Amino acid sequence: MPEYTLLALASVLLVVAVERIWLRTGVFRTAQYWVAMAIVAFFQVLVDGWLTKLSAPIVLYDDGSFLGVRAPWDIPVEDFLFGFSMVTLAILLWVRAGRGTAR
Repeated sequence: MPEYTLLALASVLLVVAVERIWLRTGVFRTAQYWVAMAIVAFFQVLVDGWLTKLSAPIVLYDDGSFLGVRAPWDIPVEDFLFGFSMVTLAILLWVRAGRGTAR
């Protein structure tokens, strides 16, 4: 499996493990978290789609580094995994630092 794919999957597993084993904020059980993730995904599609469109790419990927699956608008699916990991970790740390547990 290509390294970008492996790293993307590892990032998701690591962030989920951090929440379930260490932080235990409970954000995965809140509607606020999932609404926030839907908003992030919407804007990620807009921005990432513009950056990675095959007709005039700004960001290029080595074909051997990822699965080659692109959806929608030529976005490598691994980008969504990294996006999930980055935003989720930021939310987890913010909740943990601010109030200890999610509501």
